Amino acid sequence: MILKKMFSRAWLFTTLLAFVGTALCIRLGIWQLDRLKQRREFNAQVISMRNAEMLNLNKNVPADIFSMEWRAVTVTGEYDFENQVILRNQYNGDQYGFHLITPLLFSGKAVLVDRGWIPADGNSAPARDAWRKYDEAGLVNVTGQIRLGQEKPAFGGVADAEFSPAQPRLDAWYNLNLARISEQSPYPILSVYVQPNANENDVAPPIPSQPTLDLTEGPHFGYALQWFTFAAILFIGYPFLLRK
Repeated sequence: MILKKMFSRAWLFTTLLAFVGTALCIRLGIWQLDRLKQRREFNAQVISMRNAEMLNLNKNVPADIFSMEWRAVTVTGEYDFENQVILRNQYNGDQYGFHLITPLLFSGKAVLVDRGWIPADGNSAPARDAWRKYDEAGLVNVTGQIRLGQEKPAFGGVADAEFSPAQPRLDAWYNLNLARISEQSPYPILSVYVQPNANENDVAPPIPSQPTLDLTEGPHFGYALQWFTFAAILFIGYPFLLRK
């Protein structure tokens, strides 16, 4: 009797809405479980790398270094200021500026180092000569962590311009695309970059920074339960509604 009423002409559209709503709630619940899985995998990666011993790039550059994001790393070499670039839209507190991204040459190899924040000083993209006051000549030791670049802009972000004969290189980037930056460099660059450790007493640009990571599982499991509950209410409660 209920089934007949559910699929009658008077209730067919409402029944379809109930089924679509149920399917949507189930899909959203599964999506939250997928997010939970990704969160757990990310947490496991960070914890695993933070428990690993510090990697000395001067002694060894593993072939699978791309899989070692968040691992502690140290490297000694000399900066190549002629081939450094800046990363746009970076903030130090509420101050707008850029991050200096500089190749570090070591043991016949090169790795990009995010040396930290510099002020914009009213410029949308300061000229290369304006960066030279932040040069650190000579041998330097950098200690920090391994990070991966960003090939595509985040949602709502800005894509970088393509290379062209009129613009064979970019000095100011929206995304830290290591592969593309390597294309405009006179030598190969590692597929990772180094983010130096931050010092809260360091107030002279360039100022290194480290992201604050939340290693909890977040609200995803609770959200999944909510969506599955909504699906059950629609699927089971709809026939009771018709019976009344």
